[in-house]
Amino acid sequence: MGFLDSFGALVSSIIAALVMLVFAILSFFVTVFIVQVGAGLAGYSPSGDFVVLSAALLATGAIVAGATPMSSLGGIAE
Repeated sequence: MGFLDSFGALVSSIIAALVMLVFAILSFFVTVFIVQVGAGLAGYSPSGDFVVLSAALLATGAIVAGATPMSSLGGIAE
């Protein structure tokens, strides 16, 4: 049974990684849309490479901030 348990854990880890990748891609597309609309409202018309760069930085920051444990700030002991 040990082999089947470890195989199940491996499969569930792969599925979780795929789901996280899909959510990361979706958040990137939403961030690109937000950056384009925000630039349009501000009266700017940046080229596509600047829009993608700023969206990538914002999405990366959001993903890293969501993955960082914040237990030290809340006073929760592990």
